[in-house]
Amino acid sequence: MEQFWQKLTSFAFHRTGENTLEAKTTILAQETIDYLQQLVGSPGNNMLLYQTALTHRSVVHDPATPDLIESNQRLEFLGDAVLGMLVSDYLFRHFPASAEGELSNTRAKIVNSKSLAGFARSIGLGDHLLLGESADHHNIRVSESALADAFESLIGAIYLDKGAHVAYDFVVRHIINHANFKSIVATEYNYKSRLIEYTQSLHLPPPLYAVLAEAGAEHAKTFTVTVTCNEELLGTGTARRKKDAEQLAAKEAMEKIDEQRISDNNA
Repeated sequence: MEQFWQKLTSFAFHRTGENTLEAKTTILAQETIDYLQQLVGSPGNNMLLYQTALTHRSVVHDPATPDLIESNQRLEFLGDAVLGMLVSDYLFRHFPASAEGELSNTRAKIVNSKSLAGFARSIGLGDHLLLGESADHHNIRVSESALADAFESLIGAIYLDKGAHVAYDFVVRHIINHANFKSIVATEYNYKSRLIEYTQSLHLPPPLYAVLAEAGAEHAKTFTVTVTCNEELLGTGTARRKKDAEQLAAKEAMEKIDEQRISDNNA
């Protein structure tokens, strides 16, 4: 396993000369810097990465914000992928009897926004978010979507700054060893995985998700997503995050499918 992580760590982007964040100055308070050091387990090499991870998009759209501030949306994209890989690795190694579908379902239960927001609350991440002056600070600091995005962004920052091995250690300490980990795995249910399994059972093409509409201010958008199969609309969902809207669309689709199954059985 050590060799595996050494190879992965070599792909982390420690390009000090190429990373535009390196040339900028952090605005993090000392309290937040100390907090991050305690979380990660060692001082950060590039604190601008962690500042970006904590920067809510409301900062970027605030007229009073300096141009040097970047929101955590790009890091959230990377952190989402890194987290999925790290959790997949853990599940593959520790659940050898589980089939591919079971592993996918378990991973989805761990990395959905509700679970991630819970992990973020347990480490007090909301208290350290950087928010725009005109933003609703209280609601954002407790927002499920804002906390989940920041948590994923933090994992992305750790991966870039310290490598995959330290990111994996963070995931183990703050997700796998979390007091609610077992209950999350046992109680959450992933509708997207169910829908994929259903379409596969009928030899149909995989479900396709598309954004139907976006609404609200740039830092407080909601997304309406549709899911189709063979060009037939199966469900629609609306949420603050596209991934959550996809889950709701898949949930509506599965509820319709389950209702149809019951109706066919009673016919």
